[in-house]
This record gives sequence, C-alpha cells and structure tokens, in this order.
Amino acid sequence: MPELPAHVADALRHLPAPACAYLYDTAALRAQADHLRSALPPSTTLLYAVKANGHPQVVRTLADACDGLEVASGGELDLAVRAGARRVVFGGPAKTDTELAAAVRAGALLNVESRHELDRLAGLGLRADICLRINRATVGVTGSHAMTGTPTPFGIDENQLPAVLASIPTGLNVIGFHLHAVSNNLDGAAHAAFLDDALDWSVKTASRYALTLRVVNAGGGLGVDYTSPATIDLTPLSRVTVPAGVELILEPGRYLAADAGYYAAEVLDLKTTHGRTFAVLRGGTHHFRLPAAWGYSHPFTILPVDTWDRPYPRPAVTDTPVDAVGELCTPRDVLTRGQHVARLRAGDRLVFRRTGAYAWDISHHDFLRHPPPDFLIL
Repeated sequence: MPELPAHVADALRHLPAPACAYLYDTAALRAQADHLRSALPPSTTLLYAVKANGHPQVVRTLADACDGLEVASGGELDLAVRAGARRVVFGGPAKTDTELAAAVRAGALLNVESRHELDRLAGLGLRADICLRINRATVGVTGSHAMTGTPTPFGIDENQLPAVLASIPTGLNVIGFHLHAVSNNLDGAAHAAFLDDALDWSVKTASRYALTLRVVNAGGGLGVDYTSPATIDLTPLSRVTVPAGVELILEPGRYLAADAGYYAAEVLDLKTTHGRTFAVLRGGTHHFRLPAAWGYSHPFTILPVDTWDRPYPRPAVTDTPVDAVGELCTPRDVLTRGQHVARLRAGDRLVFRRTGAYAWDISHHDFLRHPPPDFLIL
C-alpha cells in the first residue's frame, strides 16, 4: 500500500494511547466533489447522499461542495437543513407522516415510493411537486446491491405505473422519475449506458402519459473497490446527453466520502493460536462493520509507534500473515484476514483507508459498550 498522506499520518500518530479514531479530511471531500462535477454532463445536479456519512462536518462540507443533499430520514433532513443545503431530495420506502410533512415544509423534493404514500400525502393536505420512484423490470447495470429489476421494497413496480399515474391525487404534481438502480458499480461505461437508458425511458414514459418531464433522478451507485485502489472510471459519463429542459440528478455517497476517511486502531495484543496470528485491536466491527457485512478483508497500513515504556517485553511478529481482529467477544469481529506484514508490534497503529462512507454510520456501536472512537476533522 502507498504511504499515508503526511498530514493524516501526523494527526493519527499524535492520538493518545490506546488510539482509536476516525479521521475525515474535508479538503479531500471537496477535491472529490470537484473531480466528479468536472466529469458530469451539462444540466446535471450533484447531491451528496447523507446516508454514506452523516457526521455534521462532513455533511456541511459536501452541502457546500455539491449542489445539495439527498436524505432518507427525518434525522438526515434535519442535518441537511442545519447544513444550509441549497437543494434537498428526500427518498426512502418508510417515510412517516411527520417526515412527509417536514420534507414539504423544508422545500425538499420528494421521491414517492408507492400508491399508498401518494394517498398519505393527500390525506395530510400536502401540495408538492414530486418524483415517482420506479422499480423497473430490467436494469443493465450491476454492483454490490441491486435496488431495482428485482423484488425489493424500493419504488413502484414498473408494471403498476399506468394505474398509479391514472389516479394522482389533487395537489401532487409529478415532475419526473427516480430510477436509482444499483450500489457500488465499478464499470463506468455500464453506468453511462444506464444513465442514457434512464433518460430515454423517462422521456418516452412522460410523453406516453402526457407529463411535463423536468427531473430524472438516477440516484447514486458510483463505486470504489475496497481491496485495491480501483475506482469507477468517470470518463464515459461526460458523453451522456441530457435532453433540453430536463435536469439529471445524481446522488452519490460512497464515491464522494470513502477516500476522505481513515479508521485507526491500536494493536493491543499479538497472539498466535492454532497456526494463525492475530492482531487484537482497540476497535473492531462495532466501529467499522463493512468488511464483516460484505465478507471481504479490508487492507490496512501500519503506522509504527516506536515508543515502548512498559516494564515487560513488547509483543512483535515479523514476516507473517496477520488477521486484524477487534475487541468484541465474538469470532466474527474481523476486519482483515491474512495480510502479510514485515513487522508489527503491540502499540503500533493499523490504519484502514477508504472508511469515509458506510463505515461508522452502519456499525453496531453499542455492542459490549466499548468507548466510541475519537473523531478528527482536518
């Protein structure tokens, strides 16, 4: 693995022992947003998906660097309002009446998920421009999670769309479609083809039902590879043509935030049992659940700490594969299996990159009630 950026290594090296922390680099967040924006076609609106990382300073940074925010709960809506987001889109299959009313009051564009949600909006007396989230029958793009083109709780079945459009309640104006289909796609050409198809389908569908199409929301799905430096190639996206009068909305989360985050955990113990060597960390899956949830080994970088002021020998291993495991009382608390190390000692710090998205936010923080990590914002 390449060396850690000097400013990141310096900040993590100065953590008090036993070190355990997330570091979020706001300059890296801004740079990634700028890089993505430069690759997008004209008439594209860039929103950050708050679900990827809801730390208030991350949210504020990306609210400013992007055109706005995509939220999926009342709590995220509150974060977006507090961050001063210029644009907010609210999605999700389980909105409460309170959340629906709050979203309309905040001026958020709603992605409506079902016929029943339309009735609930009307029953609350709410008037709004809306997009319909559609679960299309086929989607020509793949990734870590399929949202549409398969039975999921997301959106309106494409086959049910005619009946839904025939009975839109008074006060609700359909201005477009939400077609988010996949998470963590690494194929840029396939994603560009998906965007072309989403735009084409939306134009034809709007024409068929005499709708004035203003918005096509293609969601997120721009991917990163956690086991290598690979990232989706954005080049094909610039060749997508957005029809005149239509706004294309993209809502990436992982792509914007992942590389701006680092998770550091100190090695508390080194031990070999039944032929495997374990680095036991002050941390684990209750802080960073993604490797266990997805079943992969997340690479780490060793940040050496040369100071050792204990009156007993310092455990150390050399030239051997190591499993990085956490402090929880379960054998599933594993971040990495079998990563070769030249030298590793108790007191050194393991740094896991690409942990700015779907890391702390999806983890089971309260299991065993260990203290949370520190949070460093650069």
